[in-house]
Amino acid sequence: MEKSNIEQIATHLKGKGNLKQEVYQKTLQVFEELKELIESHAQQLNDICKEDLFDVEYKENGKFEAELKFAGDILVFNMHSNIFNFPDDFFIHRSPYVLQDERRKYCGMIEVYNFLADSFKYSRYGDSGYMVARIFINMEGHFFIEGEDQLGFLFKDFDNLVMTKDFLAHVLERAMIFSIDYDLWVPKYQDVREITVGERIQQNGTITHKTSKRLGFSFSHER
Repeated sequence: MEKSNIEQIATHLKGKGNLKQEVYQKTLQVFEELKELIESHAQQLNDICKEDLFDVEYKENGKFEAELKFAGDILVFNMHSNIFNFPDDFFIHRSPYVLQDERRKYCGMIEVYNFLADSFKYSRYGDSGYMVARIFINMEGHFFIEGEDQLGFLFKDFDNLVMTKDFLAHVLERAMIFSIDYDLWVPKYQDVREITVGERIQQNGTITHKTSKRLGFSFSHER
């Protein structure tokens, strides 16, 4: 006897709904471990750099976001609350690991953005932050990373890489090193030779040209 439409929907819903909850819980577990590592790194760096002219600060902004401020940079770590599949031409669909069980293709996502600390300090809302990396994790803890510098090629083996605290620490440290080395470049003269009255008077007279490390720099995937 054929199942009714309601029964078919219920079966489909149970399969997809339970799967996405498994992926969500695994991603949340990884994100909690990442937050613990960020806080620990902040404490260790503060101990080492206590005689220097800057602080290293950890801040948690609710369940899904954390910040790490170090000197002139801020890294923002954000866990997306949704679960993702990938376009048909994405490499993950050709993975032997995924071909064995297509449920493995569904991933949670953690994004890492780099901002200038002064953008927050002086409420420069027009400034930009740029993605350093995004981490994709499935229900079994397998992961891969898209990112800049070494983060763009070190963690691509989705079939075999399983997330551990050591991997998380390496990702955090590479993101920090990239952000420190990724200097703010002066914009081209012709890009800032004209300003609006609003830019001049906003924030009590402080000129508010958009500022970001992006000016004068091309990301690796854009070259």
